[in-house]
Amino acid sequence: MNLTRLLPLALLAAPLALASCSKDNDSEAAKLEIRLMDAPGDFRNVVLDVRQLEVHLKDEANPDGWQLLPFQAQNINVLDYVNGKSALLVSTDFEPGDLKEVRMLLGPDSYVIGRDGQRYDLKTPSGQSAGVKLKLDKTTLRERETFQLLLDFDVAKSIVERGNWKPGNDKKERYLLKPVIRVVTQELAGGLRGTVTPAAALPQILAIRSAVTVPDTFSTAADASGGYQFSGLPAGTYQVRIYPSTTAPSGQPAYKLVVRPGITVTNNQVTELGATSLN
Repeated sequence: MNLTRLLPLALLAAPLALASCSKDNDSEAAKLEIRLMDAPGDFRNVVLDVRQLEVHLKDEANPDGWQLLPFQAQNINVLDYVNGKSALLVSTDFEPGDLKEVRMLLGPDSYVIGRDGQRYDLKTPSGQSAGVKLKLDKTTLRERETFQLLLDFDVAKSIVERGNWKPGNDKKERYLLKPVIRVVTQELAGGLRGTVTPAAALPQILAIRSAVTVPDTFSTAADASGGYQFSGLPAGTYQVRIYPSTTAPSGQPAYKLVVRPGITVTNNQVTELGATSLN
């Protein structure tokens, strides 16, 4: 997934309205919501130690433009928030105006649980000091409206295995955390969803928007029932590629790759792809 433009956790299982316009006649303030979701990766758990969230209100060169948001530091397993689910991190009244950047400060206690059931601590080269900065494009909060930012964390691209690590080495040295996060704002509000059979094929799904100079590729995985959903896609025409990540049991038909071209995504709508069989 490209990096283009992050209390108790609340789930949003329905498709996300990325910039809703809920009116509040009792206040001239805007409302800002920040949610976190994830593109799956090959781990049992991916836990981020999120300590602080800030937004920048002034020009990038001005160090005084950062404003701390009301967020309770917590560990978040991002793999709990896939296929249209998201964690509500911030919901607060906010002064109307432009937002320039979001910054997420990570602590030292992020880790993954691998497919082998072992815990591996994640080292964060830059996130622990200056924080992970995410630029926003044309993000304006208006009076009496709710504006939502969706932080789409890409596990597969964010967790990097050291090339010289071998079994038996220190587990703390296996993975680096280099967060790749796509920020979805009001201009990007389309979605795709469907189902894949058999779910035992552990289907992986790519949505590729190729009618742009640099193709956008988005990824997700089907859940235990075969369902999947992409949220926050730019409008356009996509090729959807659905492929198995395991082989069929002996004596059963082989799983196959399925390519569905010409899929149209429209702002503020979810395109239904229906059922796809990998047999």
